[in-house]
Amino acid sequence: MKISEVNITPIKPQNGLVAFASVVLDGCLFLGSIGVYARLDGTGYRLTYPTKKIGDKGLNIYHPINKLLAKEIEKAVLNKAEKVCNNSFLV
Repeated sequence: MKISEVNITPIKPQNGLVAFASVVLDGCLFLGSIGVYARLDGTGYRLTYPTKKIGDKGLNIYHPINKLLAKEIEKAVLNKAEKVCNNSFLV
């Protein structure tokens, strides 16, 4: 799979959340509402994927199922975020 587009929407930091991201895979699958969070230990950032709470359960809307794709999405999102935000939240 090829990541063909990445969009970043910075937000006012809130509980570690600093931006939302979206990616397009192979020019035909849009994945949005990816949270970009500062790590608690201050060593960088992590991504979270959307879930929906139904009753007491949290259901995953989508997420990568292998580490290779997860790393590729993370790399693409953080590279784009650095450019969009001019390192304002990325260290």
